[in-house]
Amino acid sequence: MVKKKIAKKKSNKDAAAKKPRLTAKDKARSADAAKQNKAARAAAVVTQSAQVLSSELVFDGPLFRVFRDEVIEPAGVRVSRDIVRHNGSVVILAVDSSKSKRDPWVVMERQYRHAAGQYLWEVPAGKIDLGEEPLVAAQRELAEETGYRARKWKPLATYYASPGFVGEAMMLYLAEDLYAGEAHPEEDEKIELRLIKLSEIRKMIAKGAIHDGKTLIAALLYGSLLGRKRKK
Repeated sequence: MVKKKIAKKKSNKDAAAKKPRLTAKDKARSADAAKQNKAARAAAVVTQSAQVLSSELVFDGPLFRVFRDEVIEPAGVRVSRDIVRHNGSVVILAVDSSKSKRDPWVVMERQYRHAAGQYLWEVPAGKIDLGEEPLVAAQRELAEETGYRARKWKPLATYYASPGFVGEAMMLYLAEDLYAGEAHPEEDEKIELRLIKLSEIRKMIAKGAIHDGKTLIAALLYGSLLGRKRKK
């Protein structure tokens, strides 16, 4: 029995010795191939869409339209969906970090929202006009609502606030290096404008004083990004 075990170990060593060793280039190619396969799988998931059997316009308003779609979704489920279609919106996190990069001042608005039945604290935002570039819309909305302009712009995220029935994509931008100007809000916009420190906004969120989704996303995402920069 001892001889057999020794023989088996020798044969394993021989097999390992015969196995070709991967060079650094081979390992790099293998890693690249794995990344490409992962990206391809992710792209396949993203590009999957439903087969639309019929689409009926049931409401056509000045801001959005509502369609009743009969679809077969990628999982094979046939279902009727009522979908709100919108040109899309921009959200602007406008920050003044001239006094403190760790705790910058953020441009905030307080206004009454009838759908929510209350006043809400929000970051500036607005719709994208037909044919308008998102960045141009963000610059326009910030200037119109607050009077502020920014010399630096950076896209932070694109998200769907309520994808169960709203097809509106919301694009979040970071606006920095601010300078003040004259605001030109629309007639129905009664906006109270404030500059609030990011730390205070996060305290307001913790206390449940901010209920607006885009503001929650913008403040928490930006706070997370600042935290990562400090660790580097």
